Amino acid sequence: MTESPDYQRPTAPAYYSSNIAEFLETDPAEILGHLTRHSQGPHVENAQVGAWEREIEILAAAMAGIPGFLYLEFEVPRLGSRVDAVLVIGPALFPIEFKCGATKYLRADFNQAWDYALDLKNFHRGSHHAPIFPILVATEAPSTDLVWKPPHADGVHEPRQSNADGLRGAIDAALMLASGKQIDGQHWGLEPYHPTPTIIQAAQALYARHSVQAISRNDAGAKNLTVTSRTVEDVIERARTKQEKAIVFVTGVPGAGKTLVGLNVATRHRRAKDQDPAHAVFLSGNAPLVKVLCEALVRDEVSRLRSSGVKARKGAVGQNVKAFIQNVHHFRDAGLNDMRAAPHDHVVIFDEAQRAWNQKKTAEFMRIKKKRPGFDMSEPEFLISYMDRRDDWAVVICLVGGGQEINSGEAGISTWLEAVRMRFPNWRVHISKHLTDSEYAAGKALEVLGQHTRIETSPDLHLSVSMRSFRAEHVSAFVKALLDSEIDKAQAEFAKLAGKYPMVITRDLARAREWVRRQARGSERYGLVASSKGERLKPHAVDVRFKVDPVHWFLHDESDTRSSNYMEDAATEFQVQGLELDWACVTWDGDLRRSNDAWHYHRFRGDRWVDIRRAERQQYLVNAYRVLLTRARQGMVVFVPTGDSHDPTRAPKYYDSTYDYLRRAGLSEI
Repeated sequence: MTESPDYQRPTAPAYYSSNIAEFLETDPAEILGHLTRHSQGPHVENAQVGAWEREIEILAAAMAGIPGFLYLEFEVPRLGSRVDAVLVIGPALFPIEFKCGATKYLRADFNQAWDYALDLKNFHRGSHHAPIFPILVATEAPSTDLVWKPPHADGVHEPRQSNADGLRGAIDAALMLASGKQIDGQHWGLEPYHPTPTIIQAAQALYARHSVQAISRNDAGAKNLTVTSRTVEDVIERARTKQEKAIVFVTGVPGAGKTLVGLNVATRHRRAKDQDPAHAVFLSGNAPLVKVLCEALVRDEVSRLRSSGVKARKGAVGQNVKAFIQNVHHFRDAGLNDMRAAPHDHVVIFDEAQRAWNQKKTAEFMRIKKKRPGFDMSEPEFLISYMDRRDDWAVVICLVGGGQEINSGEAGISTWLEAVRMRFPNWRVHISKHLTDSEYAAGKALEVLGQHTRIETSPDLHLSVSMRSFRAEHVSAFVKALLDSEIDKAQAEFAKLAGKYPMVITRDLARAREWVRRQARGSERYGLVASSKGERLKPHAVDVRFKVDPVHWFLHDESDTRSSNYMEDAATEFQVQGLELDWACVTWDGDLRRSNDAWHYHRFRGDRWVDIRRAERQQYLVNAYRVLLTRARQGMVVFVPTGDSHDPTRAPKYYDSTYDYLRRAGLSEI
């Protein structure tokens, strides 16, 4: 049975979908009507309507006589955008990016076409095994690429550049190269899409009112963030209706989505305080993260508003964003300025709560910086007490990463738990019962709460699987075993990564940089990372004393020397924690080194390395490398210098044993 010419699959994530034969028989005005009706906003810009008319004309000319299926404006949730057209023909997929009226090919447009192809390959189940041929159509360009370049290992070809007249030739040439199982085009559009967005992409999508379901995985292999978010929402609703106070601990491995859960809660309640009684604010003591997210949200919101015809000033948009994401120290200072006033917010989300200061560090800061001698509370204790000033209800949500404390005075989860036990017996505590790992208060997180009588446990509050590394979920397990000196376990975990998550090693930094550049495609982000104590990387032009601007480093492209993609400036654990790269070059100095099958800890002082003796500071150094080794979503290269026998600060023995240990763990040399 054939469908009517105006068939459009109602559940398809596209403005228009049809088999090609029916598309060719349908009046272009009718197709245009489908597109305009589905477009967001009160009206469609004339330029967009004109572009659609031209695209329909070009596709009709290029697809005559070809059987297959067509999608127009196909949604790509992770990227928050739509592919102009996707053709499903035989065994092959053709994501097509049109630039109507363009007379030349721009690198940004080329990368956009590549990004769409990679997104389908990585996150759309129906595209995992298909050869993908992305095409950039600059309609008025004077020339067209003559051949398709060989595909990468995953079957994705580099985008082919074509003008309007060359599109049919590009399709025909691709079909001669394509092999594999024929794809049912209509069924392909029904296949699930399981994205794992970067934290920047997630923040932008959530701020734009997309749901967490649309931008997160929900397959059986990963903890469903929707479930965790719903659990937190249930706590909020219960606290509001019962007029009680609660603290929620959302814990998890690096990259598991803790920040995404927090952003989801914050965006769901980011309306004005008089419109939402559960108004929430997202707080972080991670200044680079706050800066990068705020700038990314402002840029994205301004672009979205302007594209819909709304005049938008960056400054005005920035004020709204700042009310949504704030530095936790500003929130703390508001509570200090008036020790009796209650906060306006009912719900506060503390990101990276493990980095809150202990009592000693807080008292020192208050005495020196705030001129408040005698202050005797830890930062968690004060922050909870500030929320406790509300006489109705309040919810504190702590997002806690295990083994993520990287600086002096950072308390981990235990200080939060101790504060609740000692000072807030009437607060209801929501926590996972699975916190038995050594990274959470030495495996005794629940015991710290002692006899607190209002504890409720839920397995949904602990995220045990990393989603940052979508190619291999258990990179964090490998890194943990590696840093815990469990070589057999590290080897076993590494074996699970084979073929899915490239992890290599070299003693040549130039070779490492080149490897990373070869891996990256489209607008994928890559960069150098280094331990903040790696001061003897300087002979390799890696100076950790130079503090990168995280906004430039994470948001600007390879044309900017300050960008991570320029591969010139290395970011330390302090600039990258909570953020991520697609590909990383991890530079490993002599601060953390192997000797006699154990780690030894050092810092560079004056003209020599000195031992780090305090267990607390040793753990900070290990955690710094944990952060560095878990930043990459798709793969990494580790650079370990050879050292220099003529330089006592870079003796080869400082590096050789570390290199050998990493090779034993499974990393292959390039």
